[in-house]
Amino acid sequence: MGTFSIWHWLIVLLIVVMVFGTKKLKNMGSDLGGAVKGFKDGMKEGGTKDEAAAPVAGQVTASTTAQTEKTTIDVEAKTKS
Repeated sequence: MGTFSIWHWLIVLLIVVMVFGTKKLKNMGSDLGGAVKGFKDGMKEGGTKDEAAAPVAGQVTASTTAQTEKTTIDVEAKTKS
């Protein structure tokens, strides 16, 4: 069998576009890009914290609880029309 030729990939792309439509594919691409960007920002933010001052595993302090509460964000999902 070997590798797929360009014609195989073009046929697969055509079928995917026909099934999902261009608008849905565009939305999925932008959502995926936003998720990747958020993940990268989270990784940068996580690496800058001072890990030497972190409490021992299983030990929770009041400052840790307060810090966790400040970073929690409540959101409400909206349906697209």
